[in-house]
Amino acid sequence: MNRNEMEKINPATLRPEELEAVYAISRAVALAENIDSALDEIIRLARPVFIFDNLVLYLKGKETLEPAYARAIGRGRFKGADLSWGEATAHEVLQSGRLLSRIEEGGEEVKDRTRFRFLLGLPLYLENHLEGALVFIRFGGPPYTPDQVRLSEFIAGLVAQLLGHDRLVKQIAHLEAERKLNQLQEDFIATVSHELLTPLGFIKGYATTLLREDITWDDETRREFLTIIDEESDRLRELIENLMDSSRLQAGTLKMSFQTLRLDSFLRDVAMRALSLHDNLQIELQKDLPEIRLTADATRLAQVFDNLLTNASKYAPNSTVTICVEPEAETVLVKVADNGPGIAQEHLKSLFKRFYRVPTPDKNVRGTGLGLFICRQIVQAHGGDIWAESEVGVGTTFHIRLPYDQQESNQDLSLRESSA
Repeated sequence: MNRNEMEKINPATLRPEELEAVYAISRAVALAENIDSALDEIIRLARPVFIFDNLVLYLKGKETLEPAYARAIGRGRFKGADLSWGEATAHEVLQSGRLLSRIEEGGEEVKDRTRFRFLLGLPLYLENHLEGALVFIRFGGPPYTPDQVRLSEFIAGLVAQLLGHDRLVKQIAHLEAERKLNQLQEDFIATVSHELLTPLGFIKGYATTLLREDITWDDETRREFLTIIDEESDRLRELIENLMDSSRLQAGTLKMSFQTLRLDSFLRDVAMRALSLHDNLQIELQKDLPEIRLTADATRLAQVFDNLLTNASKYAPNSTVTICVEPEAETVLVKVADNGPGIAQEHLKSLFKRFYRVPTPDKNVRGTGLGLFICRQIVQAHGGDIWAESEVGVGTTFHIRLPYDQQESNQDLSLRESSA
């Protein structure tokens, strides 16, 4: 409690229980997580010594006065927590900028003493700006005493402080979010620029070399240079496709077309394609693959497995990758496991986040951190799930669980990014 607040309340005029409430309210407000919880505590602590039936907090909106908090706790709660109670008082407080005490008479249908509403409206100032009004409502009297008015002013001062603190927290959170967004954008631009410039550099360098007229290249060297240009062009196309898929995911416009697919034949094609692309992997496909039929988008599902095997080639080179299938009641579980260096536990929870890359000492390993993010979205669009288990020094296993049937089969689906 600051000095100005103490001057509003004369401790000599307060009863012991009132003075105790003043300090208890100060402590409770200091520990409150938000305005609502603070007001709940204020009501609990103040009402035994300062009887009121309703409490309403009004804040200035862009054009109107808006109720931000309301509680009907006494006789008023039996008549409903009508937010219009105190609204006229709050408007007058905002117009005058001063405390207002008034009595309103209820409708003719109310015959008992609760027909009369004793209202106490207090302005809420924040840095000399009037931000709202706090209205106490008491049904049937008695009128507010001077000490109760001073206690209400003290409470209003605390609520104004809470508003200022809440605004400051939101400003800090907004600035921090902007800082993180700017950092993310800078990191993304740096990563994408590096990933795009690297293959472009190879393509430009070897193409320029081949075009030199002062040197005659033999067929073997020319073929070697053209092979590098071809491989780096494929790498560049892959990067651009991943960026486009990520953009479509964000916009919810990546289309899926489901058809019947035989999983055993599909996985054999995946393994054969991977062996032709990655000569640093041994792939062991389960020999007795069950003949399971799924409803899936074969192209997008192949993208998932191709990405997992490409990652194994990058991060677990010269390892053996096993692919096995476990039929379940309504789903099928596919496991893709390598015996490479593994992934530390602290990285697993972020593995499928967009732009996240597991740190690696090998500077030749390139990537944008989009592959696994796209994999997760494709699997989820199939009604399935994907996760990873890993142990450092032992290897990594990716689990893909897919349902046998899709309710939206033979339709195009829009794939949206989830919040997970």
